[in-house]
Amino acid sequence: MNNMKRIVILLSTVLVMASCSALKNVQLDSEALGSAAAKTLTAVSISDADIVALSAESVAYMDSTNKVLTSGAYAERLARLTKDIQVDGLQLNFKVYETEEINAFACGDGSIRVYSGLMDVMDDDQLIAIIGHEIGHVVHKDTKAAMKRAYMSSAARDAVGSVGGLVQTLSSSVLGDIAENFVSAQYSQKQEFNADAYGFSFAVNNNHDKYSMYRALNKLTDMNGGSTMSKVQKWFSSHPDSGERASRVKAMADSLE
Repeated sequence: MNNMKRIVILLSTVLVMASCSALKNVQLDSEALGSAAAKTLTAVSISDADIVALSAESVAYMDSTNKVLTSGAYAERLARLTKDIQVDGLQLNFKVYETEEINAFACGDGSIRVYSGLMDVMDDDQLIAIIGHEIGHVVHKDTKAAMKRAYMSSAARDAVGSVGGLVQTLSSSVLGDIAENFVSAQYSQKQEFNADAYGFSFAVNNNHDKYSMYRALNKLTDMNGGSTMSKVQKWFSSHPDSGERASRVKAMADSLE
C-alpha cells in the first residue's frame, strides 16, 4: 500500500509539472502574439509626423543609391522649370535621378524626384503636368497611405521596431525595402483621376499649356502601344487607364475655351 501511495504521489507530481510547463508555454506564446499585435497596431497608428520622417529618411536612402544629377542639362532644366513653384503646406525639393526609367514620384515630406528617362521624352509643359500629378498624390494624401502600406509591409516581417524610434532604428535594408514598395505603389482609378485633375490645374496655374496633362498622357499611351509590357511598364503599373484619363483631361482643357 505504501508503494502504491508513493506511485500515486509521483504521478501527481509529474502531472502538475507538465501542466505548469504547458501553461508557461501558453503564456510565452501569448506574449509573442501580443508583441506582434503591438507592432501591427503601431504601424496602423503611424502619425502624419511619422510619415514625414519616414518619407525623408526613405528619400535620403534613395538619393544615396541613385545617381543624383546636381549639374548639367537635366539639373539645370528641372531647376529652371521649378524655381517658382510653391504648394501650400509643402517645402518642395527637386532632384533628378540619372536612369533610363520613365517615372517620377513625390513624397509626403515634399521631396520630388524626376527620372532623366522621363525628361528625355517630355517637353517642358508635359513634364510640369506630370510633376503636378505626383504632387497631387501628396496633396490628396495618397502617398501617405502608400507609405503606411510600405511601412506595414516591413513591420509584418518583424523588421521594424516601434514608431517612437522610427528613423533611428531602421536599417538600410529595411529602408530600401520600404522605398521600393513605395515607389512601385499602385493607386486606385479614382486617385489617378484626381491626380490628373490636379496636374492639369497645376500646369495651367504655373503658366503652361492647358493641354499639357492631356498630351503627356497621350504620349505615354502611344509609347506603351496599349500594353503594359514595354519600357514604360513601371509607369503604367501605377497609372492605369491612360486613354480614358487623357479624354477626361482634354475635356477639362476644352472647357477653358
